Amino acid sequence: MLNFVLTERYRGVGTITLNRPEVLNAWHRTMRNQLVAAFDAFEADDTVRGIVLTGAGDRAFGAGQDLNETKSFDANRAEEWVGEWERLYDCIRSLSKPLVAALNGIAAGSAFQVALLADFRIGHPGVRMGQPEINAGITSTTGPWIMREMIGLARTIELTLSGRFMSAEECHSLGLINRIVPQDRVRAEALSLAEELAAKPPVAMRLNKQRLREMTEAGFHDALDAGIRLQRESYKSGEPARMMERFLEQRAAAKRA
Repeated sequence: MLNFVLTERYRGVGTITLNRPEVLNAWHRTMRNQLVAAFDAFEADDTVRGIVLTGAGDRAFGAGQDLNETKSFDANRAEEWVGEWERLYDCIRSLSKPLVAALNGIAAGSAFQVALLADFRIGHPGVRMGQPEINAGITSTTGPWIMREMIGLARTIELTLSGRFMSAEECHSLGLINRIVPQDRVRAEALSLAEELAAKPPVAMRLNKQRLREMTEAGFHDALDAGIRLQRESYKSGEPARMMERFLEQRAAAKRA
């Protein structure tokens, strides 16, 4: 089986690399399953006290959902898809160990959301982050939940309905990126921060993270319930399939030009 997720261990820190650089590390089901397995393995490993998540290549942390997977969904598969995201997001939220996202490029849609679920984010001046799902006909449910928790309702409405991307500087001003460093220093800075966090008292770290999860748990489950309801209605309408085909055709034409 292909390794869509790569793992390493370094001085008490486990690193996870999303490994589909040819499609900007876009997710599909196998990749999501492998990512859950990687998180579970590091959570169970007592020699790992901190985790870094990044993407392969120098263009993207992650482009979000692979539209070639979702363009053929019907309402039932869309509901199953929401369940797959619940498994991944719950896995990340349940980690007892600090998670640092090393943003090596664009973080779009669900990859933006995963970055926001990390405890810290390190980026470079070329990073862009946003929630462009509306442009591909995808209804946003978990995205607005996590954005509202971090940047408030007004900015969440703007980003969800416009689909625009934010620059690294804007993300930093909003607290969505903790540190901006030169591009060639992102991974090293993330590892250094993860090592620093790994040295903290582990029980206090676990309990602090547990409390932070508890504070946002009701909103998380509300987003998932809404996801099932809204994604079923959306995919039943046929609009996502039409919009994704158009989006993919436009992207292919742009590459040929």
